[in-house]
Amino acid sequence: MDGSAMEILKWTASIGGMIAAAMIAWNGGRRLTGWGFVVFLGASVAWIISGFLTGENALAVQNIVLFGINALGVYRYLWRKDDPSENAS
Repeated sequence: MDGSAMEILKWTASIGGMIAAAMIAWNGGRRLTGWGFVVFLGASVAWIISGFLTGENALAVQNIVLFGINALGVYRYLWRKDDPSENAS
């Protein structure tokens, strides 16, 4: 991957992460929060690819873990039928 494509990938990941964080922080309900986690999944994939291609393995591994956490968020807010906030203690 050439340098300009890598820059586009990194900026896409960065901006995606910022948008996802804003969507979740907005607290606009289950649907918006769930879609925020979907955006986080995409950003994590971009960071994983970028990290491995540039030799930044710590960044890639961190985002593999974050991918799993964000997948849990997608499950809780978009797939699960009950309200996840009712189970929080």
